[in-house]
Amino acid sequence: MAKKILLTSFQTWLPHHVSNSSDDLLAQIQAEEFLVASLTFLRQLPVDIALASQKAIATIQTLQPDTVICCGMAESRDRLTIESNASWSQEQIYTSVNLEQLIAKLSHTKISHEAGKFVCEGLYYQVLRYLKQFRPQSHCLFVHVPVLTDMNLPEILADFRLILEEMGA
Repeated sequence: MAKKILLTSFQTWLPHHVSNSSDDLLAQIQAEEFLVASLTFLRQLPVDIALASQKAIATIQTLQPDTVICCGMAESRDRLTIESNASWSQEQIYTSVNLEQLIAKLSHTKISHEAGKFVCEGLYYQVLRYLKQFRPQSHCLFVHVPVLTDMNLPEILADFRLILEEMGA
């Protein structure tokens, strides 16, 4: 039986954003046939920690995925970055995924230890906290996606596909 992966993205949040690169990436993946895992898309979450977290956790409760991969836009970054942890107040929660092993096969991805102190980190924290408490067998990643261009899109897509394959194996 194929593993279930839930993928999330966000809406835009600044007036100059034509689109959100996290959602653009998921649109590309959603258009492909993916056989390694069963993918469910929860695209264009509101840029609001409480609302985005509620929608994501409700979907997790219904779907009961093996892995949740939350995606967000990082305009200032030039490659995919996988966040090692999320903080809220004084608490810090780390992903259960071995990130060093995961990125060993990736050419355009690095590990980040700073999820951004915005809605991305808030969602990541809430999902990690929920999974830790109610679905400890499930994994969660947060992937920040740079602005996609004709130059970086092939590398970003290739790395993201490998992440999906690894998490679906």
